[in-house]
Amino acid sequence: MRDTLEALDAGEIGVAEAESRLAGYATTAAGRFDAAREGRRGIPEAILAEGKTPAEVAALTTTAVETTGRALVTRADADDATAIQTAIADLDLDTPDPLDATVDHDERTGTVVVHAGDFERPDLDATVAIVAAGTADAAVAGEAAVVAREIGAAIDRVDDVGVANLDRILDQRDRIREADVVVVAAGREGALPTVVAGLVAAPVIALPVSAGYGVGGEGVAALEGALQSCSVLTTVNVDAGFVAGAQAGLIARAVDAASDS
Repeated sequence: MRDTLEALDAGEIGVAEAESRLAGYATTAAGRFDAAREGRRGIPEAILAEGKTPAEVAALTTTAVETTGRALVTRADADDATAIQTAIADLDLDTPDPLDATVDHDERTGTVVVHAGDFERPDLDATVAIVAAGTADAAVAGEAAVVAREIGAAIDRVDDVGVANLDRILDQRDRIREADVVVVAAGREGALPTVVAGLVAAPVIALPVSAGYGVGGEGVAALEGALQSCSVLTTVNVDAGFVAGAQAGLIARAVDAASDS
């Protein structure tokens, strides 16, 4: 506590960071930001933009950068991204060093990642393969990739390898087998995760996607198929790219820790 108060008094940290160090979270008008989540859980706190106003998203984003040096925003639209860009440009940490932040908005995945200039992302000795059945599955797969990358894993994207032509996935099986954990995103009948889980030794996480229509559409068949898989895998909820990426990142952390021991 004394170190934090002395750093605040010396102007080395701002009020938000001081509060987050002492309380474990920072309080804003838009809600509380769990600045201690990464240290406690190994997963950076994410800001879900959906259901929030752009101003609220921007406020939480600046708090994230103030307290952790990074912000990870999911389900963000163009208005959210614009508000974040403006808020970060106007952010003054009242410390000797300039912020020099980068803001990366991926419209397809709906993610915004902000890094302060001095932020160093973790670098794990582990690879996560993000496999997408078709182009319609790429956005949700991309969200998983962003999250796992922010945890520190190396990412290998394998796109458009759905089971409508098995040759496409068989052509990539040796590459996928090199990964330490595999996330497989698929909509419609969701067969691809089961197929991949029968081809690789690494843990496989099924990510059902709400692509598809008619009976079993909107991800229902993909979810139920993954839950009924004969091949061993784990399954997250429909379109839950953040959860799949976070789970893959945690496995990557364990692999990295084992390689260091």
